[in-house]
Amino acid sequence: MSEGHASRGPASPSPSPSPSRAIVVDRPGEHRLVEQELPEPGPGEVRVRVAAAGICLSDRELYDGHRAPGYVRYPVVPGHEWSGTVEAVGSGVDPALVGRPCVAEGFRACGTCERCRYGETSLCTAGYAETGFTEPGAFADHLLVPARLLHPLPHGVDLRAAALLEPAAVVAAAVRAGRPRPGERIAVVGAGTLGLLAVQWLAASSPAELAVVDPRTERAAQALVFGADRALSPAEAAADGVSGRYDLVVETAGAPTTAASSCLLARRGGRVVLTGMFTAGATGIDPVHLSVSQLELRSVFGASSAAWADAVRAFSAGILDPAPLVTHTFPLERFGEALALMGGGAAGTGKVLLLP
Repeated sequence: MSEGHASRGPASPSPSPSPSRAIVVDRPGEHRLVEQELPEPGPGEVRVRVAAAGICLSDRELYDGHRAPGYVRYPVVPGHEWSGTVEAVGSGVDPALVGRPCVAEGFRACGTCERCRYGETSLCTAGYAETGFTEPGAFADHLLVPARLLHPLPHGVDLRAAALLEPAAVVAAAVRAGRPRPGERIAVVGAGTLGLLAVQWLAASSPAELAVVDPRTERAAQALVFGADRALSPAEAAADGVSGRYDLVVETAGAPTTAASSCLLARRGGRVVLTGMFTAGATGIDPVHLSVSQLELRSVFGASSAAWADAVRAFSAGILDPAPLVTHTFPLERFGEALALMGGGAAGTGKVLLLP
C-alpha cells in the first residue's frame, strides 16, 4: 500500500478546503486542478463530501480520448467509483441523511421510461447520463447527486473499501444474471477488480468448484485467497477436461478473446455471463457452438438499482470485502501520477484510490 495503508476502519472525512477542489479534464490528455465555489444542492439533491474515489480503466479511456462518442462529455470531472458522507441536502430531501456514509448509483436513469419501469435502470432509454462521464464526478472534494440514487451505508463503515461498491454492483448484476446454485461448477474469466470481486461473491454460493482463469500468476494467487479453489492459465483452460466443464462462466476481463473462450468453458446447456467491456474487433462467438450447446448467454451493462442494493447489502453484511484490492492511494493533487500508475500495468498494482 503506497501513500499510507488501506484502513480496515472508517475513513473519517477531513475538514474541507475552501472553497472546493476538483480535477477537470478539459479534453483528452489535458487536466487541471481547479478551485470552485462550494456546490449547493438543489431540490432533490444531496452534497457529498468525497472520502475516496477509485480510478479504473474507463477513467483512463476518458483521459486518453478512447471512450466511445456519446459516452463522455468534455470538459468533465471524472470519478464514478466513490464513497463519501452526506454533508448537506436540498429541499425535499430528508435532513436525517446529513452525516450518513453513502454511495450512489452512477447512471442518472429517468425512472419513468419502459426499461426503468421494468427495473432495468442501466438501460434507461431517456439518454445516457452518468456521474463522472457526462455529469461531474468524484475526483473532487464534493459531489452533487440526486438523493433518489443514494444508497446509505452503516455508520462506521470502511469508506475506502466502499469506494469499490460501483464495480461490486456490476458483479452483483452478473450474479443476478447467472443465478449460481449450490454445488455447481463455476469459472470466472479474468482476475482484475471485477473478477476478484466475482470470486469472493460466488464463493459464498457454495460451489462444488470455483476456478479462475487469468494469465497473471500474481492475480491468480490472489483469487485463491478470495475463495477460488483452482487457478488456470488460458492454455490450461482450453485443455481437454476443462473445456465444456462449467455450469456457469462469468467473464470479467473484456479481452479480445475472452467472450469466445468463455463460451467454450461452459458445459452443454450451461450459462455464460459477459461482464467485461469489449472493444471493436474482439473475437466473435461461434454461432454453431452456441446453438448446438444450447448455451444461455447474457451480457451486463453497468448495474441496475436492484444490483446496487444487492452489493450494498453484501458489503454491509461482511460477505463482500473489497479492502484487500486497494494497493495505492494518492491525494487529489497527484491525479496525474495515480492515473499513470493505473494504466502502466506494473505488477502489484490493484485498485488505485484518490483521497480528496
